[in-house]
Order: sequence, then C-alpha cells, then structure tokens
Amino acid sequence: MLKSFEVVVIGAGPAGYVAAIRCAQLGLSTTVIDEWKNEKGESKLGGTCLNVGCIPSKALLESSENYERVAYKFGNHGISVSGAKIDVAKMQARKDKIVSQLTGGIEMLFRKNKITWLKGHGKFTGGADKYTVEVSNGGSVEIVEANHVIVATGSTARHLPGLEVDNETICDNIGALALNAVPDKLGVIGAGVIGLELGSVWRRLGSKVTILEALPNFLAAADGAVAKEAWKIFVKDQGLDIKLGVKIGKLSRGKRGVTLEYETAEGKQALDCNKLVVSVGRVPNTRDLGAATVGLKIDERGLVEVDAHCRTSLPNVYAVGDVVRGPMLAHKGMDEGVMVAERIAGQATRVNLETIPWVIYTAPEIAWVGKAEQQLKAEGVAYRAGQMPFSHNGRAMGQDETTGFVKILADAKTDRVLGIHIIGAHASEMIAEAVMAMEFGASAEDIARICHAHPSLSEVVHEAALAVDKRALHA
Repeated sequence: MLKSFEVVVIGAGPAGYVAAIRCAQLGLSTTVIDEWKNEKGESKLGGTCLNVGCIPSKALLESSENYERVAYKFGNHGISVSGAKIDVAKMQARKDKIVSQLTGGIEMLFRKNKITWLKGHGKFTGGADKYTVEVSNGGSVEIVEANHVIVATGSTARHLPGLEVDNETICDNIGALALNAVPDKLGVIGAGVIGLELGSVWRRLGSKVTILEALPNFLAAADGAVAKEAWKIFVKDQGLDIKLGVKIGKLSRGKRGVTLEYETAEGKQALDCNKLVVSVGRVPNTRDLGAATVGLKIDERGLVEVDAHCRTSLPNVYAVGDVVRGPMLAHKGMDEGVMVAERIAGQATRVNLETIPWVIYTAPEIAWVGKAEQQLKAEGVAYRAGQMPFSHNGRAMGQDETTGFVKILADAKTDRVLGIHIIGAHASEMIAEAVMAMEFGASAEDIARICHAHPSLSEVVHEAALAVDKRALHA
C-alpha cells in the first residue's frame, strides 16, 4: 500500500530536518527522505553541515586554537608550558564524537516528533492532486505520496577540472576535515570561508599553508575595512601565505604530494605541497531530482526557482536552504524551513534575507550583517560610520584578545542601522545583537542608549554606536 503523508521533505540537512520538525509540531504527518552515509556506510541525519561541514570544522578550529594558546600564548599569563604536542588522532576522535552526538540527537528528535525517516535518494515521479516521490536505496525502491513537498537537498563542494578530488592527496571539505597527520606543506585553492577556516586549523598545528585565490581582492564580500584588517592579521601577523589574482594551471602528482603550477601578476610559479584542499564554493544538489518529470523550474546555476516565501513554480512544492537563492548558510536554511512549515499550516511568516548574519570562524572571528561601506557608496546612500577597536576594551585586554574592531554604518538622515561589521574574538556571538537591532529597525542611537554589561566585549558595540555620533566615551 502506498504510504501517504501531508508533507515529504527531501533532504535532512539543517534546512530539511528543521522544516520537518516544525511541520510535525504543527500536526502535519511528515516524512524525511535522505541518502547521506558516513565513511562507514552508516545512514546519518544532519547533511553536510553536521557531518562534514559546520560542526566538525568548528571542533577542529577549537582544538587548534587551544593548542596554539598552550604552545605560544599562555606565557603572557604567567603560565609556563613546555613540550606541547598535538595528538591528531585524538583530536579527530573528539570531533567525530561531537558529530555522532548531534546526528544522533536529530534521530531522537525525529522519534519524539513522530517523523518517518526514509533512507535513500528521493526524486519526483509524478504530481497531480498529490505528488509521488521515489525513494531508492541500493536495489530497493519505494514510492510515497504527499500533499506538500519541501526540497532541501543542500549542496556539494564545487570541483575544478584537472584537479580530481580523491580526499587523500587532493581534498574538498570532507578530506580536509579528516587528515590523520599535520601536513608539512598544505595548499588551499580559495580564500573564502572554508579555505580560511581549514587553512587556519592546520597552520596552527604546524603546517606551512599557502592559499591561492582567483579574485584580485581579499574577502571581497566583507566590509573593506574588515578585509584590510583581516589581511594584516592573517598574513603579516599569523603567517598565512595568501596569493591573489591566481590562475590555476597544470597539476603534477608525486610520491610525497603534488606540484601545482599557477600564474599571478608576478608571473608563472609553482606550489609544492603534501596535501591540496580545493575550496572554491558549492553547487546545489538538484541533479536527479526528477524536476523535469513534474515541471519544477531549475535555473542555469542549478538552483530551484522560488519566490520570497520559498514557493516553487509548482503548487504546494517549496524549496529551502542551499538549493535556492541567497547565501548558502545553515542558519538561513533553518529559518526558511520554519517559514515554509508554518506557511503550509496557514500561518503568515517570512525570512528577511537582508538580516542574515555572516560569520567566518577564524581567530579572530569575522561577522557582519547588512550592507558594507563599499556597497553603500556604490548605491549612493548617505551614511555615517562609527568604529571602535577592541584594544581599548578592558575585557579584551584581560582575555589577551585585543585585535580587531566593531564598525557600525547608519543612515545619515534617519540614523537607522544599515550594517554592522565585527572582526574580533567571539564576533559570532556578538553579531546576534546586531541582527536583532537591524530586524527591529533600530537606530545607532538606540544601540548607544542600551546599557551593556561592564566589563564585556559587547561594550565595543556600544562604543561604536556612540562613535557614529562622534561621542564615543573610551576612544
């Protein structure tokens, strides 16, 4: 007998599993189809983010930062440590345990909310009054039907022609998170979020890291002042070797790694490295979705076409997360999943793409929300800016984390906050105040009038808001 549900969700990454949980909370019978398997061949929920993305990378970032503090920074606190060593196998085991705990937690939430988990690849096979979706797993095939379908199939790493990823010598995010030893020389193609984070992990542990970036500008998406400060910290202070305006050439494999030829404005060069990480963005997983069978519109980039509420070209079919327009960020996908679930249940909810926070989990962290200064200039928007360094902050001094600053951009006439940019310790946590301020249409004066705890890093946000009106107290 054909299994029938009110909602079928294809994909169990952050966007998909959150959508399913919210649907179930709203009383909708829900099933999730997902084909993810780990390196042991075990089916796991959570998609790329929990298994080989956001979560494991943050675990390794924390381990590597702790090692660097012990080995090189604790002396400032009067703590003497000698012979510090890194046990990569134990570090990786800790990361794997965290991943296992969180993916297992989603299984528990599915049981709690009575969500059916179907293991396999899902694709449309038909649609009229209801949609039919095929679930294939090895040799077995099952067909389910639903009134509503949510496509949440996520994304995969973009690969480059001529650089075949084997996740042994040439790695994407999956292989770069599973290295069993610190490479003497690590090459990274792409100076975006993934490249900087993973490059930072292995640099702290002793690898000589070279990052090759095709764009002529560093961190072009970030505010110009933040990008300039980040370049100084990462390149001049920390020793990451980042080359811009790179054109990738021929790759040669050897016994101890690879040699990658490339070209910059300075001419032709070659990079010898033991491991090479390719981190040049991600592509949506919309192949073999059965889109043509039901007339689901996919654009030239492979993204599912949706409106502001994530409705597709088909009635009662939605798409969320990395397969639709907007930033490929887990928290953006989660919010879209909740919105779609509530709209299916008849509620009127929305997601404001203008207030989605961006975070790069380097040390120091980088986070921002809203417009960058160069964007406001290009758009001809009159604005005022306030900036305050962490070097003036007592809590930052106590933590020995004084690099970076907070920058606030506000409309010149209305004082409404247009963008907030942070480079500094715990920027990922501090950006939440900025998001809330912008979501509620706050002015810089509003932030300046809110009492911030002393001593705290959040005082730098307060001072930056005061600086918009040229009345900072501790500058």
